Amino acid sequence: MFNITTKSMQWGEETLTLETGKVARQADGSVIATLGETSVMANVTFAKEPKPGQDFFPLTVHYQEKYYAAGKVPGGFFKREARPTEKETLTARLIDRPIRPLFVPGFKHEVLVMCTVLSHDLVNDPDIVAMIAASAALTISGAPFMGPIAGCRVGFEDGEYILNPEVEDMQNLKNNPDQRLDLVVAGTKDAVMMVESEAYELTEEEMLGAVTFAHEQIQPVVDLIISLAEEAAKEPFDFQPPDYSELYEAVKAAGEDKIRAAYAITDKQQRTTAVAEAKAAIKGALSEEQLEDPNLGSAMKKLEAAVLRGDVVKTGKRIDGRALDTVRPIVCETGFLPRTHGSALFTRGETQGLVVTTLGTGDDEQIIDALHGNFRSNFLLHYNFPPYSVGEAGRVGPPGRREIGHGKLAWRALQAVLPAATDFPYTIRVVSEITESNGSSSMASVCGGSLSMMDAGVPLKSAVAGVAMGLILEDDGSYAILTDILGDEDHLGDMDFKVAGTENGITSLQMDIKVAGITPDIMSKALAQAKEGRMHILGEMNKALDGAGDFSVHAPRIETMQVPTDKIREVIGSGGKVIREIVEVSGAKVDINDEGIIKIASPNADSIKKAHDMIYSIVAEPEEGKIYDGTVVKIVDFGAFVNFFGKRDGLVHVSQIENRRLNHPSDVLKEGQDVKVKLLGFDDRGKVRLSMKVVDQETGEEIAPEKKKESAD
Repeated sequence: MFNITTKSMQWGEETLTLETGKVARQADGSVIATLGETSVMANVTFAKEPKPGQDFFPLTVHYQEKYYAAGKVPGGFFKREARPTEKETLTARLIDRPIRPLFVPGFKHEVLVMCTVLSHDLVNDPDIVAMIAASAALTISGAPFMGPIAGCRVGFEDGEYILNPEVEDMQNLKNNPDQRLDLVVAGTKDAVMMVESEAYELTEEEMLGAVTFAHEQIQPVVDLIISLAEEAAKEPFDFQPPDYSELYEAVKAAGEDKIRAAYAITDKQQRTTAVAEAKAAIKGALSEEQLEDPNLGSAMKKLEAAVLRGDVVKTGKRIDGRALDTVRPIVCETGFLPRTHGSALFTRGETQGLVVTTLGTGDDEQIIDALHGNFRSNFLLHYNFPPYSVGEAGRVGPPGRREIGHGKLAWRALQAVLPAATDFPYTIRVVSEITESNGSSSMASVCGGSLSMMDAGVPLKSAVAGVAMGLILEDDGSYAILTDILGDEDHLGDMDFKVAGTENGITSLQMDIKVAGITPDIMSKALAQAKEGRMHILGEMNKALDGAGDFSVHAPRIETMQVPTDKIREVIGSGGKVIREIVEVSGAKVDINDEGIIKIASPNADSIKKAHDMIYSIVAEPEEGKIYDGTVVKIVDFGAFVNFFGKRDGLVHVSQIENRRLNHPSDVLKEGQDVKVKLLGFDDRGKVRLSMKVVDQETGEEIAPEKKKESAD
């Protein structure tokens, strides 16, 4: 009934297994990949005919985490998996980016790749397993896919690269000083296709070494997929790339000079208009048959690419007139908005981000429900890309995959410089509103986010800047590396290479390559050129930081205190009675965790002090010899009981009230009277002994022995 093919290998500390032929047999390709006890099923289907008139490649990648994979029931009212989580969206992009360029040019049939997490051992992250499963399923499906690819994760500890570190090690690098890198690399046998990373100020050499290490480690996985395909692959789909050479020559003859003149215009809006007019003129010179050719769009794009790319490589001049390594003019402004906690307007050429920082309390932390368990995040970064930023009128809806991906890239870049939660106990939310875009708005979000947080008074370890690099690689091996690429250069180039970091090193690296043949030498030169660009941008940002850093009067103040864990129950009280009373009386927010760390938040400093004092009186022990403010709560024949330390009472013996003999304590005291007392110590039964007569009741100062003697005389 089943025709099962299985391939296994030892990969690092775990066994990697690929299996096909048993599940989902109606899909064009189906593979279950297992690493350790993490299993992901990838299913591939593709249409056998393209949709009429379609001029783009409709590839869709879905990645789904099923909660049963970790033995969990989903949260929420419906108790089932619903809209994709951020992790699912980011992983789908992670798989899409390296496989998309590897389909045969001209293939425009609809392709669907679905990856489903079936089992998660809480050790091996399923995103890498999903990427391998998807590659294997595509390779055996018969689709015109020029793979396979493989991917791996790389850590960096004590100067050593680590293959596929455990989920727990990568979960929160900021709180794990031994781990400095979370890098994902995907590639073919011969080339790296995609890089995604979160790093903690690694040098360019260390990052390049990590990419090289990863490419070496994926080689046996590529071989494993090939061996699976040799036994289980379907017959290759009969697809021949369309030959539109005659159409291209006609398009070129009709408008190469017009396209070249249009791309010579430096202003984006004028250039866009001129390119549209040039295309319209080309279409006007073509026959009806040529206009109906479905490859007309491809021929137009090929002409644009030839004009743009050829001129850049030959002349070293770009469409906006810059040299290859020049960053566009930068203007930075902090404190842009009056009522926000922190804000910055970062403008680089025709790309602009309005970035706003809001500081919140522990109640504002994001609770993330993940397969490996729930956790909290106190740093949020959200990126918005409205249609007006590129001069268009389009649909506005919830954030798409691109917005989520760009936001996460900026989050990774800034995460490395955040202060520890114990030093700065705030929840930080950064929102980047892209108001103009012509290339690398994600890197503008990094720069603006750094400025905005500094404006809000967040004590960052260092400023962070980001720059987007591009590459044009010609067939003869000649190439040009471009600093701070424009949108057109990104669209028509061969590599999108984003590097963010501080003066000391890289905090995030993202790379997407559209062609094979990117050598380590090219990558090394791109990293070196990116460092020069980053340093220039940091210099421009520093000019805007004078005066930034004052804590906003509109932001909440938060004070932390540590209490012994055995006192947590006393602070909370039965059913939360005590902590509710503290909140009601002080007016401050109070949050306590299982480690005994208490956060007290309020815009009012007096409220924070009152809550702090109330908590301190509960958890602290009175100190012998110290003077306290107290209140008389009960008068008896032999003295008065005084409440002096939280709910703690002590006895002031009648002989300790004044330096004279009293008939009865009520001669000088009454219940409810405020007094000042000194803690003399504890008797044999642990009872508190207090004294009033050694304390000046007006000043609260202890009376010197000589003065006490004079008073007695």
